[in-house]
Order: sequence, then C-alpha cells, then structure tokens
Amino acid sequence: MTATLDTVFAALADPTRRAILSMLLEDDMAVTDVAEPFEMSLAAISKHLMILANAGLISQEKRGRVKWCKLEPNALRDASVWMQGFGQFEPVNLDAFERFLEQELSGPAPDQAETG
Repeated sequence: MTATLDTVFAALADPTRRAILSMLLEDDMAVTDVAEPFEMSLAAISKHLMILANAGLISQEKRGRVKWCKLEPNALRDASVWMQGFGQFEPVNLDAFERFLEQELSGPAPDQAETG
C-alpha cells in the first residue's frame, strides 16, 4: 500500500495534474479537451495523464479515434484511509475536494485580493 500511496501523493503534488482532476470531476473528457486550457504541448499533457493513470486516479479508454479520460471515483480511498489514521482528517468528500480545487486554481477571491 505504501508504494500506491507514494504514487498517488506524487501525482497530486503537481498543480497541472490537480487542475486536470478538477476538470474531470465534471465529466469524462477527450484528451484534446483536457489539453485545451493549458499552454503546453499535447505530449506534455499526455505525460501528466499517464502519471494520473499510473496512480489509479483516472482511467483512459479509446472510443473510436478519440482517447477519453475518466476520473476514478474510488481513487483517493486508500489515501483517505491513511490520512484518517492521524485522526486529523475526515474522509475525502469529492464535492468538498472539487470546491477546494476550484478555489486553489482560481486564486484569491476578489474580496481577498490585495489592493494598492
């Protein structure tokens, strides 16, 4: 289980991969649609997707000529159980996780932005 946790936490350590997971919370997406908002090559996005897939956080399947990505709903279960062992964390709530990711990715709220 330790190797799996290491892989999951390493995958989550990158902001691009967290952004991809946030996008996939909404629905399955084609690889080209995943790549669209990022200023990097399709090959670079594919590497990020491979890391997420190797960690079990997403799955990929080919439908016709298009490769689709899907968030794996139970992917964070082992990490959540491990964190609960510290007694400081509650089980991962994917709705709350989505809100957290949206906040992290959008930056400070307008009323929290520094003025000056």
